[in-house]
Amino acid sequence: MWSLRLRMWLLTTALFALIFAVVSMISHSLGVGNFYFYIVLSGVFMLVQYMLGPKIVEWSMHVRYIKEGENPMLEGVVRSLAEAAKIPAPRIGIADIDIPNAFAFGRSIRDGRICVTRGIMNLLDEGELKAVLGHEMSHIRNRDVLTITLLSVIPMILYRVAWQFLFYGNRRDRGGNTALIGLVAFIFYFVTNLLVLYASRIREYFADKGSVDLGNNPSCLASALYKLVYGSARMPKEAIKNVEGLKAFFVNDPSRAVSEFRELQGLDLDKNGTISSGELKALENKEIKLNFGDKCLELLSTHPNMLKRIKRLSDWGQ
Repeated sequence: MWSLRLRMWLLTTALFALIFAVVSMISHSLGVGNFYFYIVLSGVFMLVQYMLGPKIVEWSMHVRYIKEGENPMLEGVVRSLAEAAKIPAPRIGIADIDIPNAFAFGRSIRDGRICVTRGIMNLLDEGELKAVLGHEMSHIRNRDVLTITLLSVIPMILYRVAWQFLFYGNRRDRGGNTALIGLVAFIFYFVTNLLVLYASRIREYFADKGSVDLGNNPSCLASALYKLVYGSARMPKEAIKNVEGLKAFFVNDPSRAVSEFRELQGLDLDKNGTISSGELKALENKEIKLNFGDKCLELLSTHPNMLKRIKRLSDWGQ
């Protein structure tokens, strides 16, 4: 995990250094005194997103928070995981969605919320459910919502810079290079957006490892991921489309479930619909090679390729 942690630190440093350098150079070359207005404006948008985000998620996912004693098994699992993670127990919600999944959100560790969808409750056994909830608990403990929100502001700034100079770049008081500046800013916007997606994929690996560190068997999480992919692959396209804008919150990307299920079927050697410790162990010494299409899909996704992800679980012992 040290290599992933190092990549995350280098990535975060590079992103913030890049935005500072780009804005400073453009401001200096154009002699614009109020150029940092774009940073302030993007910061305001980020703050609004951060403050209103939980309400938007609740509304979009049809979340209902459970009352104490309503679901003792779920409450007990979440409480024990929170104690192991040494953080306050998050609120527990059930999302009125058929797609089998779980997600975590909130403004801070003390404001954490963990939700399961209606579709997951009858799909996973208790060990698998605990492993998935451990993944989500790790997202809260690692402050991933705040991290990704802060990083997301960087492409947002560059997009606004590109828009301003590409479409309002013919004003005489800004010189003749404004269109070029806009084009460069748009290229940087595209690159930094890919880097933010990469950061999101790293956070998923951290959350998987966090679930294992909280005492969950890697094969339970691998089996849960396999079942979630299978369950999502059976969902109507319309159901997947309805959660398209919020899939970054999920444990896996439902829109990639059909292709991922084809890849994962080979791991289920006895064809019983689960991935056992022995089946996960058999993956440990295998090399995972993605074709060009799979690499492109992963590059543009918030989640790692599922086969690579389960392979990493096999490296973390049984």
